[in-house]
Amino acid sequence: MVGLSDKPERDSNEVARYLQANGYRIVPVNPVLSSVLGEKSYPSISAIPPEITVDVVDIFRRSDQVPPVVAEALARKVPTIWMQLGVESPTASETARAAHVTVYENRCIMVEHRRLGIGPRA
Repeated sequence: MVGLSDKPERDSNEVARYLQANGYRIVPVNPVLSSVLGEKSYPSISAIPPEITVDVVDIFRRSDQVPPVVAEALARKVPTIWMQLGVESPTASETARAAHVTVYENRCIMVEHRRLGIGPRA
């Protein structure tokens, strides 16, 4: 989760807690934190050790900061890129889709998880 905050009131923290509670492992990417929610934080996607599988890069950054994050995700061959509510990058999305990566923009992974009935609605 790129841009994961250690502040419980931040959306990124709430979404990460929700995903953890539903059995997902969160790998925080935040260059100013050493750990978040009991998980070691990494300064970038490329700093995540190769033995850690990354299935989804969930982006909690401003839209203008998305292209380098997507470039890192593509270099790591991550199959899915998710941009949270209010986050969009048509150019980065087009690049990712051209590489056969699934891309979601301006959507909350927690909201979608609940909507699909995968997890609790509480």
